[in-house]
Amino acid sequence: MKVNFNEKMYEIINSFEATPRLLIHSCCAPCSSHVLSLLSNYFEITVLYYNPNIEPIEEYEKRKAEQIRFIKEYKGKNSIDLMDIDYENKTYRDYVKGLEDIPEGGARCNKCFYLRLEKTAKLAKENSYDFFGTTLTVSPYKNHLIINTIGEELSKKYNIKFLYSDFKKQDGYKNSIDLSKKYNLYRQHYCGCLFSKEVEINE
Repeated sequence: MKVNFNEKMYEIINSFEATPRLLIHSCCAPCSSHVLSLLSNYFEITVLYYNPNIEPIEEYEKRKAEQIRFIKEYKGKNSIDLMDIDYENKTYRDYVKGLEDIPEGGARCNKCFYLRLEKTAKLAKENSYDFFGTTLTVSPYKNHLIINTIGEELSKKYNIKFLYSDFKKQDGYKNSIDLSKKYNLYRQHYCGCLFSKEVEINE
């Protein structure tokens, strides 16, 4: 049976009686723009910019700076903060070793999703957040079923609630483009790792 993860998300957020705390992994400022504009109505949010896959380091720093700028400039209903952690590129390189030549969208990407979501789940549990989630599902180039399946698995592993999502629904991806233009956000032309750089898609 096909699951509508957008409906599942709204079932969760419409059940709130108080404002919960969410630790959300963000892949970049443009993708986060729509997600934060939506979720700040329901959560107190901390953005986790954990993307050890992004290379070179100059590209990582540029995207991170844009994420920080957007968080400072965007005014949501509830608070939006940033959790700053180390780059950990070697961790990523070791994690996907042997999968360097796998086509974009395959096993290497799935491992990359898992690495970033697991870090988010761990930190959410350690810091007493109510939920963890990711902005990744706003992109039409990412497999939302795989991402939600990973999130569900990690939710059970770390005993922390996962916010299911399919943020590209209801013009979410279009809204991210509109907000990116409004805030003049840098929009990269490859996902992050050097293995994906040949795939010149605009996130």
